[in-house]
Amino acid sequence: MASLTHIRIVVVEPAGALNLGSIARVMKNMGLGQLFLVNPHCNHLGQEAFLMAVHGREFLERAVVVPDLTTALTGCKKAIATTGLQRSLPMPVETPKAALPWFLEDDQPSALIFGREDHGLSNSELNQAQRLVCIPTGDAYTSLNLAQAVTVCGYELRSLATEKPTFAPREIATAVPDLADLSELEGYYQHLERVLLQVGFLYPHTSASRMETFRDLYHRASPSSREVAMLRGILRQVEWAIANAASPE
Repeated sequence: MASLTHIRIVVVEPAGALNLGSIARVMKNMGLGQLFLVNPHCNHLGQEAFLMAVHGREFLERAVVVPDLTTALTGCKKAIATTGLQRSLPMPVETPKAALPWFLEDDQPSALIFGREDHGLSNSELNQAQRLVCIPTGDAYTSLNLAQAVTVCGYELRSLATEKPTFAPREIATAVPDLADLSELEGYYQHLERVLLQVGFLYPHTSASRMETFRDLYHRASPSSREVAMLRGILRQVEWAIANAASPE
């Protein structure tokens, strides 16, 4: 059975202690190992949370509290964000069954991101993930409770982890690519946007939407750390060329 301990559950600005307790219990049930809380708006170490967590209280006690999503993703190679809405983003929205097997292709550090109870994740937060997931629901009421969403995804991951491998031995032996950390990618995106604004390819009022397209392109390409370093080297050379072209001989 595959391990799920390399997958961190990231919850952005949770407001309900009962929800966090329920999430901790589900993580215990499904064998998930890491809980990251981004700027929580409730006490995850209070009596309400502990009451719901039951035997999952340890996950609350060792939860990592961070100020923002970028910090929560530090060290991760893969990230999937959940959304309850069809957003105007270039990335396709997938079902958990279609997207979550990606986490089990290898044991590289990964993050499954959940948003706020009332309005989920912002577009800028969704852009920090390489894939998007929406849990299918009935048309009459499409909004899932936060803890329920974690339960559905946790169950899907547990089901995948207990399935027998279907790939050939030769594929098992294939070297795992050294994917770039998400922090490396984020640094590259910010660098790319600065340079493209500088050369006039992007304009301030449209740069956000154009950069979403670039993010989707690179997320699909899954560049390695070495490739991201090369791309940033190109940008630095462009900056050098611009600076020297503007300098008097």
